[in-house]
Amino acid sequence: MLDQYYNREVLEAGVDEAGRGCLAGPVVAAAVILRPGIELNWYEVLNDSKQLPELLRESLRTLIERDSLAWAVGMVMPDEIDEINILNATYKAMHIAIQKLSPEPEFLIIDGNRFRKYRDISHNCIIKGDGIYLSIAAASVLAKTHRDMYMRQLHVEFPQYGWDRNKAYGTVAHVNAMKQFGLSPHHRKSFQLKESQMKLF
Repeated sequence: MLDQYYNREVLEAGVDEAGRGCLAGPVVAAAVILRPGIELNWYEVLNDSKQLPELLRESLRTLIERDSLAWAVGMVMPDEIDEINILNATYKAMHIAIQKLSPEPEFLIIDGNRFRKYRDISHNCIIKGDGIYLSIAAASVLAKTHRDMYMRQLHVEFPQYGWDRNKAYGTVAHVNAMKQFGLSPHHRKSFQLKESQMKLF
């Protein structure tokens, strides 16, 4: 079971993102404040969203949203990602999510090694934090499931790219579809494919 707190003396929120490395669609961040002092059964199975089957992620999303003291999601769209770059877009998505939290957290724990300070709230960056702390793992599940839902909705309009399956990551099928059909309005125009992917064109 993951640790419940980084600092149990303050009201802390875990923050994580999803979709940073995708070729299309938004980057999505989530922030979660767990209910202090309460241990729930689903804490035992909560983990980094990448380690969880899709059906379990969706079930956990419902429980996280029901049982957390506060949760919120922030999203930055492809046009803005192209304008400000993906790193700044990730920071912005995180800030949007944090801003929506009520009550406001006193401390932030961020998955990864970089973060742009939000207002005057102290924070700590934790590499692979989504596999260490429950609140970051909860944020990773919300970010992933909200983004996946958004990409499934886009898939209805643009089924040729297979976003219901690949969620706009650079799979062979997605890259080949980009070759055949060109870019959609939801593709990130500033992203450059890796050399191995370019060979597919």
